[in-house]
Formats: sequence, C-alpha cells, structure tokens
Amino acid sequence: MKINWLMVLPLVLSLALLGLAANRLINTADNPTRAAATAPLEGSLAPDLDLQPLDRFDLPRREDLQGNGLVMVNFWASWCMPCRAEHPVLTALAEAGTPLYGINYRDAPEDALAFLDELGNPFTRLGADPEARTGRMWGVNALPETLFINNDGVIVLQFRGPLVQRSLRNQVIPALAAAGYDLPVPAAMAGE
Repeated sequence: MKINWLMVLPLVLSLALLGLAANRLINTADNPTRAAATAPLEGSLAPDLDLQPLDRFDLPRREDLQGNGLVMVNFWASWCMPCRAEHPVLTALAEAGTPLYGINYRDAPEDALAFLDELGNPFTRLGADPEARTGRMWGVNALPETLFINNDGVIVLQFRGPLVQRSLRNQVIPALAAAGYDLPVPAAMAGE
C-alpha cells in the first residue's frame, strides 16, 4: 500500500500545532512570574499609579480610587480601534455618574490629545503610561481594559476588551450585580 504524503500532511501539521500549544500552556503554568502577570486582579487592592501628566489634565491619584463608591479605570490608546468603539459607552457611563479615570497607554501625547479632541473627554482625571509601568502593575494584557474598583479600593471586576453596549449588558452589569454592585447606566444602554 502506497502512502500519499499530501493526505498525511494536515494531520502532522495539526499535531505539531497542538504540541506547541501544550508546551506554551505548560511553560506558563510552571512560570509563576509569567502566570502572575496575566492573572486578573479581581479581589485585590488596586495597585499604585506611576503616571505622567498628559497636557492640562489632572493625574489620577491613589486616593481617587477609594471612598468614591464604584469607580472605573480605563486603559486606552489612540491607536487602539476597539478603544474608539467603546468611547461612546464610556462617555455615557461617566455622564450617568460613575467616576472614570483614564490611563493613556503607550501612546504619543499628541495622538492621545487628538483622539480626545475628536471624540470628547469622558475622564474625571487622566494620565499617561508611555512605558507601561502602571499597565504591568495592573496586569494589562491588551487594550482596552477597564477595571471597576469599590469604595475600599478593591478591584471587583477586571474587564478585558471593548466596553460596548453588548458587553455592558451581557457581561459587566451581571458580573457587578453578582458581586453586589450597581452601575448607574442610561436605560438605553442597559437594554431596559
């Protein structure tokens, strides 16, 4: 019986890819530093903020994250297309009364300012993280990323991805409600 290698090739490639994926999983699980860097911070006290000023805006401070009820910290950048998609939802949440602190992540200041000039500034306070120091402390993997912090400064929800109406309705509001928190949301966004 003659073997046609073109028929076997997809199986060999699939096994090779599966082996690479398994190797990556094993190495991540065995490396506590790497695993910790990607672990969500939910249930932890919000880390420190190591930010630089962005033009005329006031920097978020550690004390802003405590004693103000539920607050949001959003990591964003002008080069991030999902950040542009989530901007109207962030604006509506800020207008509904939730304090929103922005951290501009690895971005050119002039590009960040142009983004805000074009779309508006929903942030209560805003700082820049050009070298990703704060992002690393906060476990940011990809943009956008929004963290919800309670009155005690504890992260109750770390949401990775764009905060659009659908994710707000289907993921964020239910997760916060399950944790005992109410997010002031305009009725049109909550699907009511």
